[in-house]
This record gives sequence, structure tokens and C-alpha cells, in this order.
Amino acid sequence: RVNDHVPVPGPYQVRQRVWRIVAKRSVVTAGAIERPIVFPGNDRPGVMMASAVRTYVHRFAAMPGRKVALFTNNDDGWRTVEAIQQAGGDISAVIDPRGKVPAEYQALAELSDLRVFSGGVSDVKGGVDGVRGVVVTDNNGRTQQIDADCLAVSGGWNPNVGLSCFHRGRPVWRDDIAAFVPGDSPKGMTTAGAANGEFSLGACLRDGHAAGAAAAAECGASGNAGEASEAGDEVYAISPLWHVKAKGKAFVDFQHDVTASDVTLAQREGFESVEHLKRYTTLGMATDQGKTSNITGLAIMAEATGRTIPQTGTTIYRPPYAPVAIGALAGHHRDENFHAWRLTPSHHWAAARGAVFVDTGLWKRAQWYPEPGEKDWLESVTREVLAVRHGVGFCDVSTLGKVDVRGADAGTFLDRVYINAFSSLAVGKARYGLMLREDGIVMDDGTTSRIAEDHYFLTTTTAKAGPVMAHLEFCRQVLWPELDVQLSSASDQWAQFSIAGPNTRKLLQELVDPSEDMSNEGFPFMGAREVKLRGGVTARLFRISFSGEIAFEISVPARYGAAMAQNLMIAGRDLGVTPYGTEALGVMRIEKGHVAGPELNGTTTADDLGLGKMMSKKKDFIGRVMAGREALTAPDRQVVVGIKPLDQKRRLRSGAHVVPKGAIPGPETDQGYVTSVCYSPMLEQWIGLGLVERGRERFGEIVRIHDPLRSEDYEAEICNPVFYDPEGARQRG
Repeated sequence: RVNDHVPVPGPYQVRQRVWRIVAKRSVVTAGAIERPIVFPGNDRPGVMMASAVRTYVHRFAAMPGRKVALFTNNDDGWRTVEAIQQAGGDISAVIDPRGKVPAEYQALAELSDLRVFSGGVSDVKGGVDGVRGVVVTDNNGRTQQIDADCLAVSGGWNPNVGLSCFHRGRPVWRDDIAAFVPGDSPKGMTTAGAANGEFSLGACLRDGHAAGAAAAAECGASGNAGEASEAGDEVYAISPLWHVKAKGKAFVDFQHDVTASDVTLAQREGFESVEHLKRYTTLGMATDQGKTSNITGLAIMAEATGRTIPQTGTTIYRPPYAPVAIGALAGHHRDENFHAWRLTPSHHWAAARGAVFVDTGLWKRAQWYPEPGEKDWLESVTREVLAVRHGVGFCDVSTLGKVDVRGADAGTFLDRVYINAFSSLAVGKARYGLMLREDGIVMDDGTTSRIAEDHYFLTTTTAKAGPVMAHLEFCRQVLWPELDVQLSSASDQWAQFSIAGPNTRKLLQELVDPSEDMSNEGFPFMGAREVKLRGGVTARLFRISFSGEIAFEISVPARYGAAMAQNLMIAGRDLGVTPYGTEALGVMRIEKGHVAGPELNGTTTADDLGLGKMMSKKKDFIGRVMAGREALTAPDRQVVVGIKPLDQKRRLRSGAHVVPKGAIPGPETDQGYVTSVCYSPMLEQWIGLGLVERGRERFGEIVRIHDPLRSEDYEAEICNPVFYDPEGARQRG
């Protein structure tokens, strides 16, 4: 088990420098692995590494036993005594073969009236049901049984030498820690912290800081690296005890069932070389590669042959350090083969039209569709936006998460998940919704439509499709199992297209059955219903708009996705229909001030996004109480605003900082940052959205946009985030 001696990184400045130069040089700050002591009965359920016991207590608040005995040959094992006592557990005894309680823990032993034995564990009573007792043989040969249902064992720590040995580095033995540490590492690798045999927090910090500073200096960085963070140096002393000799099987390698007697048998049979020992007994083979068993096995062989452990030597360590599935190693692990990917239903149709694709999670999405003669992406995107604003266009939005919510309590369930009400939503209508995390921060947004009294169709953002589904299932199964509601992911079942622009109705009338009423009165804004298409296919049609134009989203079974794209082009040929990608979609949503991923960044509240009035006061919902915390309702919070440079030719860039006019940029004057940017064809300049302190009070104020990464500094105006058609007349017409 990897220990808790992993070094804490050094000062932020040094970490930053090291991260930037990692391609030139790597600093390995791995940990160490606690090793067992070999004794009869050590394979019983309930015999655990001491650090594992601490992990259960500290990390999971779980006590591994009602009466815990500790067997340790080093000071670090005593930390488990502290952990169990602080958690209210019972220590039945401590067995320390060194014969003397470490001075650091003498007071603890006396204060707690601990029974401390000098000797070793010679047997463990129990069976498959666990430990029932521990037999201790003291240094004078006397035997005594101790009542215990858990035995924590610490035989010391093995620094992780595997990473350096993979490059044929030879480990070096250190008597003070009774372990090997990395020796000559290959060029470009530095080992620091616990992996280098430094087991106290203070030593880890100093060692890691020195390694980081040296790496930065070797790569040409200048300046003072500062001082290492300070921490105490816990005492770590060890008296090696590898094997308690007694009757019974004592396991050395638990993965391959190699016992101490197997090692001594190998010596008697002449297999004394460590490589022969490994192959004769399978000690340290396969995925273990000696991480937990080699040192103990080497010690037993060294004793049998009358040599020291360094003289006995070590085997060759083979990568990978942790098991890796063969599938991860198949083929070239780069470019298109770097990770799995998913294709939208219209992907091959879009590829045939020359679409440029972008990775959105695992999805390949059409980013824009270049036309002959267009010199760059901006020209293509501008054309697509203008085509939608003045005519009609469509975009594949099949990557949105889609969830069918059914059952008599479906409305009640959604009321508790979203900040606004859905039980009151009429059948045949859609509503925008916002859900919060339990801490009051916005989790995701989307539209939900009511198909029938007991049937809702919910959509999520592309990025949060999986997490939202998991969240909804947790709510259904754990929080409110009494509700009659069923959930099913429908993301892959439907191909969905957004059709937008003044000529949207004309295009749809060529696709849907003539009996369908597509007028403004017959299909009003935020309407949702099933429609028949020409040819008899049933589709779902939602009148919702992300672009600010009159728009519909049409869903058809996924197998019809490519055909739908083709038919949209055929039906809209005389209308100048234009397919558009995610870049044009982003431009139009910024022009309309619609928030998306950069604003839903895990730090914003509903009010920060300008959606605070949606929070219902008539019902409870997840995050309602925590959203009212003082820090989340403070008047100086950063809220969503619009930002436009005073110089209309100036290009605005996301990530730039907002600083008061005339102020010196710095942490004290930083009032926010630009989250989303685009070139707006309708305003003929770069615009953006940003999160700015007290932003809604400051419309019309001139601020300074400071971008140190690109060495840019200019003035801009804070404005209403809705740049285009603020009244919303176009999407309702």
C-alpha cells in the first residue's frame, strides 16, 4: 500500500517553474511502500499493514477492529497507535521487538497504560472469519496469547525505486532505513522525498524544494527559488526484523503464495542467485515486481547464505509499475489514437462536406464548414452566423445529454432537482432549468419538456451528460427512493438538430406533414410536441432557441440522423440553408448573453449568472440552503457582464483580467476576468462575457483589460451581456 509519506509540493513559484519545464526534465516525487514482517499466520483475514489501518481510520472513518494489536519494528508503526486512540479505538497490545519504547511514544504508552511486549508475533489465531487472537513470543522465549481481532503490522518502508530501476538504475542500500534507495538515475530524472528515503515531512519538503530548484536552474530559469516550506521532522528509527521463526506457514509473497520455507528450500536446492530465486519460487513476479515482497525475500536468502542484503543483490524491475490493460498499449498512443472518440449521427455527412472537427469530451463535433475561397476560420464562422441571422441554418446538437424521466412523481422529482418548478409545466411545453450542487454552486443547465403527464424529456450540456445522469440516479435511489420515478439515458437514441433563422418555419414546412400547425399560435415559443414528418417518421420538435433567432430543435431516432441532415439541405436549397458548427453556435450565444461552460465553471451561483430570480421560494431543492450562505450572496461577488473594447478593432481574448481604470494590475486590483469571447458579425467587433465584481451595477463603466500572458493592455466597457436583440422579439416572432 502506498504510504502517506508522499512529499508535499514546494512553494507555488517553484511548482509553477517545474511544471513549465517538465518536457525537458522530470522531478519524480513518488512515495514508499510499507513492507510486512514475515511470521506464521500472517495470511489471516484481519492482518493488515499499519498504514492501511491508519488510512481506514483517517480517510474513511472506519475502525478495522474492536481490539487492535500492533506489531512494529520501527517508530512509524507507533503512529497507528495514535490514530486508533484519537478515533476512540482500543489498542490491546503493542509488540515491538526492539525492547524499548521509542522516547517520542513513551509518554503515550504510560498515559494509556498500553501493554508493550518485547518480542515477535509467533502465531495468529483464527481462520477465514478473521483474527481471534495473537500469540507473542518475547525475547526470553516466553509465549503469551493476546486478545485481538485485528493485527496491524509495520516492517518499515521501501522507497519506490522502480521508476529509476526501469531505466537500469541500480539501487543502493541504506542501513539507517534498512532499505534500498535509487542509485545512479538516468539523465533528466531526479528522485525526491520518500522515494529517496526521506520519511519525515520536513525532510520531504526540503528534498523536493531542492530538486525543483535544481531542475529549474538547469533549464535556464533564473532568480531566487525561495525557501522550502517548513515542517517537523518525525523520528524514524528501525531495527530490522524480517522473519519470526516459528512453526507454521509464514508468507513472504501473498500474490504468489511464496513462504519463508520456499525461500530457504531454494537456497538448499542451489538457487541462491536472486534471479534464480525469483524464477524458482515466483517471488516478486507478475504485477508485484517486488514492490511488497522482494526485500523480505532477499533478507531471508541473505541469512540462509550468510551474506548481507546488498551482497545478495536485487532483481531487475520491469515496467509498468502499476498494472496496465493491454488495450491501453495497443497501437500508437497519440493523435487520433490517444483516446476513444464518439461520432454524431451526421458525422460522416459533415466530413464529406469538409467540416473541421473539434474534440468535445469524447465527441467529434463539426467546428465550422469552410467554403472554397475562404482564407481562415473566422471568415467561415462569420459567414455561417450571418446566414443564420438573415436566413436559416442548422447545427447538429446530438451530443447534448438526454434523459427520459417517467413516473407518477416525475414532476416532484424534477422540482427537487431544479431551482425552478416543473410539476406545474403544462404538457406540450418546455422550460429552461438550472440545477445546483449541494453546496449551492451551479451544476448544470438545460431545457426540460413535458411530453405527457408522467413523462418529461430532460437535456443537459454535452460536458455534464454523464455526471448529471449519475447525480439524478443518486437522488432517485438514495435521497428519495420512495418516489415513483424512473430514469433512462436517451443520449444515443436521438439525433437532434437545431434549426435557426428567420426562414426556419419555411424550412420545417418542407419537412413536417402538412397537417402540422407550424404557425406562431399553433406552435408558440417554448412549445414541445411530437410531429409527423413527410414519409411517416415521428419526430420530437421543441421550439427553443440558443441563437436568439426563431429556432426549433428537432429530434429523430439516431438511425435517421444522416438522412435528416441531407433532407435539411434538400428542403432548404431555395432558402440558402447553411450548416453551421460549434464556433458559430458560440458566437450567437455570446451575442445573446447565454451562459455556457466557461461561466458554469464550478464557482458561480444562479445569481452570479443573472438567474437568481429563477430560484423558487415555494419549494425546496438541492442546494437551496447552502446557496444562501453569506459568501455566496455577498454584494461584491463576480457576476456575468458583457465586455466590449473601446477600440472596435481590438481583439478581446478570454482569460484577460479586469482592472479598474487607472489602477496598477495586481492581486489587490483584480476584479474579474473575461470568460468567453467572439467576433460579432452583427456588432462588427470583438465582444465577450466576463465575471466582474458588482458587474451589474457598473454598466457603462470603462475598465482596463490586462492580459499579461499576451502582453496586451487596453480599455473596454462593461455592458449588458445581451448584445443582440435584448427584447427577445426575434426568437418569439
